[in-house]
Amino acid sequence: MIATLEETPSLQRAGYGSVVASLEGISKNYGEVRALRNVNFTVGAGQVVALLGPNGAGKTTAVKLLLGLLQPSSGKARVFGGDPTNPQKRMRTGAMLQVGRVPETLRVREHIDLFSSYYPRPLPLEEVLAAAGLEKLRDRKFGDLSGGQRQRTLFALAICGDPDLLFLDEPTVGLDVEARRALWEEIRRLVERGKTVLLTTHYLQEADALADRIAVINQGAIIAEGTPAEIKAQTSGKRVRCVTTLGLASLLQIPGVIDAKQDREAVEIRTSEAEPVVRALLARDASLSGLEITSAGLEDAFLALTQDNGENDNRRN
Repeated sequence: MIATLEETPSLQRAGYGSVVASLEGISKNYGEVRALRNVNFTVGAGQVVALLGPNGAGKTTAVKLLLGLLQPSSGKARVFGGDPTNPQKRMRTGAMLQVGRVPETLRVREHIDLFSSYYPRPLPLEEVLAAAGLEKLRDRKFGDLSGGQRQRTLFALAICGDPDLLFLDEPTVGLDVEARRALWEEIRRLVERGKTVLLTTHYLQEADALADRIAVINQGAIIAEGTPAEIKAQTSGKRVRCVTTLGLASLLQIPGVIDAKQDREAVEIRTSEAEPVVRALLARDASLSGLEITSAGLEDAFLALTQDNGENDNRRN
């Protein structure tokens, strides 16, 4: 069962590790716009926690509150048991954000040297370059880097201080498949060393591959929280894809069919149980072909959660 907003404190008692970062009854307003609404959210030590949500859901606001870059309208943001703006707490955090700029005339190694100087026990330069895949780009000016190379440099700046808590905001945007997988492996290595990672991403496959826990935020509120398997279980059932002469209206008449839609030359059917639906399809259409059956994934669950939440809010309004 997925842990909801009210149940989140029970996660701390269930052995999910000590809490290194938390939002406690947080609300944040920008004028008349309410970005966060009474949010309770925790990040356990030694975990990768993914914070997922549509654009404008409140993810960036939540991260900025934990980094001490914003102050809440009400509630408390805490990191390592204290105020995120405390210099000693900041020494233990690193962040890779999609906002802000770094000087384009400095070379990669110069940026890393500069950021490393802010920390008491930074990682060696060579180790940082290797972790970010920047060995051959060490003397390249930041302004001469491609988008993916800039992302890897920003990742290097986030980890160079050897932080205990790492904030990664859309870390693999602009990376090719090989570079993305390499960064995933580096994140796993960090966690193996006891580090904690709070990840925001629009790549749901990334969250599924990396996260120990996922929190889904929509319209300023946490609407679901659990392991990837628990989140995916929110949308139970299967997807059946096939080429058939049956129309959508006929498909929807088949017992067990929840939804059906056209997908280019094929149709995609959502069902709670695939086997009886497939038998009915074969009985009604001897020419049926291209049959594929897949389990509902994280994307299905994410869409179901956020769409249902939006529809419920609209009904309340």
